[in-house]
Amino acid sequence: MAAIYSGIHLKLKSPQTPWEDKLKLARFAWISSQCLLPNKEQVLLDWCTHALTLKYNKKVEFSQDVLEGLWHYLDDVLHSRKLQSHLKQGKTITLRLNMAQMLLERLQECANADSKHLVSVPTILSVCQGILSSPALSSVFTTKYELMVDLLVKVCSLACRELQQPSLTGHQKTNEPIMNQDELVSEFLQTEPDVHLENSQTELISAPSKPTKNLQSPNIFEVLLQVLSCYLSVQRQQANPNRVFTMVTNQLIQPLVLLRHLLTSGEVTASHTHLGLHQQMCRDIRTKIDTILQLALFPFELLTLYKDELLPAKEDSGKRATGSAKGPLKPVSAALCKLSAQGYCEPSLHYPVKSNSLSLLFKFFLERYGKVKGEGEDENKMLCFYFLTRLVPVLDLHPTQHSVSTAEAESLGSVCPQRVKVTSAVSSPESWSLALLAVESLLSQTLSVDIYNVAADRIRHGEVQLSFYRALTQLLFNEAQPSIPSWYRCLKVLLNLNHLILEPDLDQLLSSAWVNAECMEPRVQRARQLMVCSLLQTYAKLRQLSRLFSELVSVICQPALDNLRPPLLPEGISTSLKTCLLGIPQSQVLEICSLVLASIRKFILPDLLKEGTDAEKMEIDGEPTDQEMTDASLKLSSLSQLLHAVLFNLKTLDNSSPVPLVRQSQDMMERMQQLVQELHSLTENKSKEADTSSVNEATRNDRKCLNQEMLEKVSQSKKGSLWEQQTQEAALLLRYTLIEVDTLFEIHCSKYLSLDSAHSAAKSIDQSCPRSLHVTRIESLLSGEISPAHLHPSPSSSPMRCLLLKLLTLQQMRKIFMDGTSFGEPTTTALLQRAAQFILAKPEFEMSLNGEQVWDLQMSSLDISSYPVAHWYHVVSNLPLIISHLSAEDMDCIADVLVGSLLKREIYKSEDQQLGSLTVSLISSELLQSSVLPELPLLFSAVVKSLALRIIHEVKAAHPLKVCRTLQMFQEIVTGVSETNISHSLSTLVKNETLVEDVQASTKTGEASLLLSNTNVKELVNILQILIKLNPDGMSSEDLSSIFLLLFSLLTFTSSQLDHMGDGTPESEGGTLFLRKLLRTLAYLLGGRNIHSVLKVIHGATLLQASVSSLLLHSNSAKLEAACSADRLDLIEAIQDFIKSLVQLIITRNSSVRLNLDQFTTYLSSAVVASRKSTVPSSGASISSVHLLLACLAAFSQAVTSNLGRNKQMDQTLTQMLARTNVSLGPTVEFVLKQQAAAQPACIFGQAFIVDVVRVMLHCELSSLSVEEDKECATLSHMSLYQGFCHQIFREISSAQRPMDFLVSSLEFLSAFYKAVEETEGETKKEQEEVKKAGKEEVYIQILQNVHRLLKAPWLSEEDVCKLEPAVQELLCQLLEKSSADKLNMLLLMVRDGLDISKLGAGNYREVLSAVILIKLLSCCQLPESCFKALWLIAPQIISAMVSLVRTSSQDVSLTLRFTLPTVTSMTTLLRQGEGLIPNHHHVVLVLGALQSVPLNHMTPRVYESAFLAVHEALFAILQCHPQVVLNAAPSFLNVFNRLLASIMQEGRQRGDGDSGSDTGVYMQCSRLIERMYSHIAAAAESFTMLSAFMVAQYVTELQKVTLRPDVKLHLTEGVYYILDLCKEQDIKFLMAGLQMGVREVFNELYSSYTHYHKTQRQGEDKYTV
Repeated sequence: MAAIYSGIHLKLKSPQTPWEDKLKLARFAWISSQCLLPNKEQVLLDWCTHALTLKYNKKVEFSQDVLEGLWHYLDDVLHSRKLQSHLKQGKTITLRLNMAQMLLERLQECANADSKHLVSVPTILSVCQGILSSPALSSVFTTKYELMVDLLVKVCSLACRELQQPSLTGHQKTNEPIMNQDELVSEFLQTEPDVHLENSQTELISAPSKPTKNLQSPNIFEVLLQVLSCYLSVQRQQANPNRVFTMVTNQLIQPLVLLRHLLTSGEVTASHTHLGLHQQMCRDIRTKIDTILQLALFPFELLTLYKDELLPAKEDSGKRATGSAKGPLKPVSAALCKLSAQGYCEPSLHYPVKSNSLSLLFKFFLERYGKVKGEGEDENKMLCFYFLTRLVPVLDLHPTQHSVSTAEAESLGSVCPQRVKVTSAVSSPESWSLALLAVESLLSQTLSVDIYNVAADRIRHGEVQLSFYRALTQLLFNEAQPSIPSWYRCLKVLLNLNHLILEPDLDQLLSSAWVNAECMEPRVQRARQLMVCSLLQTYAKLRQLSRLFSELVSVICQPALDNLRPPLLPEGISTSLKTCLLGIPQSQVLEICSLVLASIRKFILPDLLKEGTDAEKMEIDGEPTDQEMTDASLKLSSLSQLLHAVLFNLKTLDNSSPVPLVRQSQDMMERMQQLVQELHSLTENKSKEADTSSVNEATRNDRKCLNQEMLEKVSQSKKGSLWEQQTQEAALLLRYTLIEVDTLFEIHCSKYLSLDSAHSAAKSIDQSCPRSLHVTRIESLLSGEISPAHLHPSPSSSPMRCLLLKLLTLQQMRKIFMDGTSFGEPTTTALLQRAAQFILAKPEFEMSLNGEQVWDLQMSSLDISSYPVAHWYHVVSNLPLIISHLSAEDMDCIADVLVGSLLKREIYKSEDQQLGSLTVSLISSELLQSSVLPELPLLFSAVVKSLALRIIHEVKAAHPLKVCRTLQMFQEIVTGVSETNISHSLSTLVKNETLVEDVQASTKTGEASLLLSNTNVKELVNILQILIKLNPDGMSSEDLSSIFLLLFSLLTFTSSQLDHMGDGTPESEGGTLFLRKLLRTLAYLLGGRNIHSVLKVIHGATLLQASVSSLLLHSNSAKLEAACSADRLDLIEAIQDFIKSLVQLIITRNSSVRLNLDQFTTYLSSAVVASRKSTVPSSGASISSVHLLLACLAAFSQAVTSNLGRNKQMDQTLTQMLARTNVSLGPTVEFVLKQQAAAQPACIFGQAFIVDVVRVMLHCELSSLSVEEDKECATLSHMSLYQGFCHQIFREISSAQRPMDFLVSSLEFLSAFYKAVEETEGETKKEQEEVKKAGKEEVYIQILQNVHRLLKAPWLSEEDVCKLEPAVQELLCQLLEKSSADKLNMLLLMVRDGLDISKLGAGNYREVLSAVILIKLLSCCQLPESCFKALWLIAPQIISAMVSLVRTSSQDVSLTLRFTLPTVTSMTTLLRQGEGLIPNHHHVVLVLGALQSVPLNHMTPRVYESAFLAVHEALFAILQCHPQVVLNAAPSFLNVFNRLLASIMQEGRQRGDGDSGSDTGVYMQCSRLIERMYSHIAAAAESFTMLSAFMVAQYVTELQKVTLRPDVKLHLTEGVYYILDLCKEQDIKFLMAGLQMGVREVFNELYSSYTHYHKTQRQGEDKYTV
């Protein structure tokens, strides 16, 4: 066989052998071990490449199938395991040198869409990938740099072609898509051909030339990434940087930047999903491209060439190159020429690619040359600036024509002859958007690197940078693009560079970007407001805010472009202005105010005070006069709003204010008062002229044809023209501002003379004016003197004027109260009542008020829709001021609005509005829950009355089942509500005697009188939700008793349709909801301080009996059976709370305690007996009534027990009641247990219900024993029942999965039972002591064993264990309260057996976890002294065992949440409780070592949060409770802390589309904890002073790796600021010098923000001190 196979080589060379057979023989020869060929692998590779060379050189001809088969064969060989194995063994296998050129030609064919006879593209790519995968084979490319460059160009072109075309169907492509997977060799080539060789030979020989497809074909971008990596390694090996620069510039820069743009700009959309291009691969490719361009274009070796080209020539150097073709290399010109050239991409992509690439090049340039510190730093910064000046013109923006010298221009033309000079090619909005984005990026990078030093530029360089930025600013204004957000951002960056850049064009900036801005798109508004805020902050820091406002006022006073100027002070700008004004001297603020007043007087008033003759002349030509008036009024409105904002944010004068400042303020206020008076006179005069001219004109036309148009004109003149309305609005705003500020100055500064005081002093000489000035003013406000009749505002026509008049009236009312001279006069009182009613404006509340109306508290944003909110806000805010002057009718109106808005909020459940905005319902809700409302008893009573009337309305709408006096009373009330109810109080409307009689009657009959519909029930639930928010202490006795009895009547004699629904529908749950809300409200009202008045109307026992009777009626309905278990339990809790509250009231008020309690106990006992008798054994229909009575008995017993110990007489009464209830409870419990044992349905209230009842019985008996005098004869009457329950719990508590409430109740019962065993132990005779002692120890052991079994039960989740821990801890405290050391040893032995690491290795982590939890709970118990010492004696060994458990379990990630974190939590508890008790600090250090192994990576947010919190709390416990350990082991502590820091920085990074909103809170909370830990570390400075620099270095090192979310970064940065406070100057220098370059940049940015923000807040800012 070997002889036969050895002839294959000859057959391959023979021309007589068909090519199809040659291909089959070659395949067979490759896989067959029996084919003997010297150096077979090299021979077959050479044959294949030689055959392909002959084909492409056209020396042989064969079919397309053979050609593809040869390529597939070559691909199979290159990827075969055999070849890879030979190469790893060191065998020399190479490819022909012409193979590289042949591959490049094929790739070129693939890139040309019109090429024919293409070989399958994936095959070519796979061959390329196979060659590059091996260093020996890739040498055909890597040994020649030009070939590697050519390969990268071809692959980049191929990738760009794929990205630029959409996903096409088969008939649209000339060949197979690149991303289609091609055919590879069969599985035999991938394995060694030693097995089944005979079977495989026949298959291989007969195999077709095209093997089957393999889905592992390479992706074009995988190959591209491999080519980029290979090329980068070759480029790094090149010794001539000039050569690399030339090759990259001439051949690579264009395809690389195009490819990068396509990968970055979002072009890879859903239509390219077939490409298999994921985000990480895009990022890797871009990183490789960036590295190639940065290393090739900007090496340090070319720095001299850049300087020669960019820096201006020295004066003494006349040998500077003139741009000859053979001159030195000009790198900038060469690179920019290639970027500007056409043809390397589609025309529509040329400008985007170029603009994006310029920012990238500038970034690389700055990173290489701009961040060098030390000698030559200034020169390098200037070099970066000149590079910037060369980049901006490439964007077709030419900010300056003299910034580029003639020689530079000539050289640019010589290097790039195809470049032509353009003036402005940027014309379309899209191009402007791209250009501005690029300029913004360039300027932002300039600002971040700080290449613009203002002083150095002025002194050394003749302000060349300032000139350039000024020219760029001029271009931005000449070609303003206010509809593009980046235009505003460019101006903002220029402002941050130097405010002098924008100052010459400040008026144009304020006009275009603030006052006359047109585009109102949210993105544009956001950018515009940020720019304006930055402008305000800059000039505030420079103490030149008055200069800015001078320009602003002049811009406002210019003719408006239209009548639709945007709001001058939106919320963002207003907030920033407030901050800035508070930070500048008061004298500057007063200067601004004076400037505004002077501008109004100089520019606005002349236009408004035109003489009538001039107006008549102007009216001949049309209506320009009215237009000018309107324009002037608009300006006045803007200036008045500006002045209002400035004065309302001015620091008030006080007694420490200097006299010159007070005089300046006084002068300004007087001039403002004069202006307000002139504006008032103006509106009065103009309105009279308008009325006279309108009447005359109407009279003249009345004799003629008075058409409809003239009538409308006359009507409009009566209403007032637009300019008159706006002028009066501005005048009112100024008047309101004047009075507010004047009052504030007068109150806080005794040196200031109020304007009113000066006026009063002037009039005091004239005795003919005895009336108070404030009374006169308020009369003028109410009579309409300030607002003429034809301009009288209404909320629908002028909401701002309407609100301002109310505010002015409020001001005058305050002044009258402050004056006090005329306060008690009858005329003044009547006037104040009119004023209060005018402010309330009751008719205005008839309009719709709902939660949809929003107001942002800005006066300028007030309109028709937000006016009701503003009106309601000011009414509510000033209620204490006006309430005493309102009538009962007015208070009822306020109460109705309050309740109505809250009901609408409950109905529609409107979501919370944006932060800082108000709604009517929100204001009402705040008032309802505030402490103000109870201080207004009349209004409070009106609110209660409004709620009561709404309840009565719903009851009246119900269906009567029988006649009752209460319903007749309600009918009379509702019928006469509009006429008589207003003047009556609630107690007179609702007759308590009638309610009491009907309650007693319904208790006897046990029947309902009313049937509530579903709608009635829903409305009543909403009313109850409002009522329960009222403070019951604010109710009067009459109101409280009336509303209580009214609600109680709903409980006793109403039924609902829901009672008869047993289908489990959502409606059927509404009945239990109504009962729960009603009972909760009644119990809440019982806590009021005036509730004792109820007991004067009706006996407490009657209330208790009536409530239980009605609840028994409801319990027999289908509603309770249909309700879910949670609803039933909530209802039972509500019943018990009500009974406890009422019993507590009876005992506390000492209201016939024995009589009431005895009567109720008798009723309960008889009801229980009757219920047991009525329960049929064969049917559980009424079993729920028995359970209800059990709940009532238990609640009654608890309430009585809690009041034991008051006095002997009371204790005697209460113990008698407890004895009687226990007599009823015992048999009833046994009855229920028998019913359940007889196959009755399970307790509808859950398994825990009976356990709770028995626990209450036991607790009551123990409490009774504690107050009895003869304790020797006292015994527990139901001890056998308790023992039976205890044994039953032992059997059931851990045998199978149980409800959580049952487990908690069982543990609580065991605690009470063990206490009972201890209490009764000392009461036995001596001969029984030993027996009792043995029984007590047996109970102790059984409880411990059952608790241990429960905690290790496999069906308990982590959440279940957390819920059980409080009950288990309480049980342990009871067990160990009087325990001896021997009993503690039993528990410790159990724990020791559990803390066995072998059990954890065997997978039995539950048992170990049980011991861990017991240790944690045990350490928190109050132990006897002997037990306490014993526990902390062995605590170090316990900690060591837990450390081993944590380290072992950390190796299994699945145990992290289930075991590792609970163990860490237990260690933390031990460390906290062991403060000062752990003598050896080594064990605490061991905990730090264990924390190092806790997993923190690759977790879900929930698990990560738990792990982070566990480790953080452990660190915090060590830092807080063991400071000495931290002092000695600070490095270990910081190692763990740095793990936490690195994990949150990794988890809290920006993930793009992968960000989940639900996870944001988790990471923000963790970052907040890191900030807190930083602050505590800084507080323990003595432990970390030497390590503060390393902590900062660790932070910036991690920060350099990721891009954090803003909220996470905010907290982490604030935390690091605390550590920077510890760093000394040498630490900062150490960080500056020791950090790597990229990390150093991050630190510089951090330290800059620390110095600017944090440090200035702590030490005071002196940067802008005058």
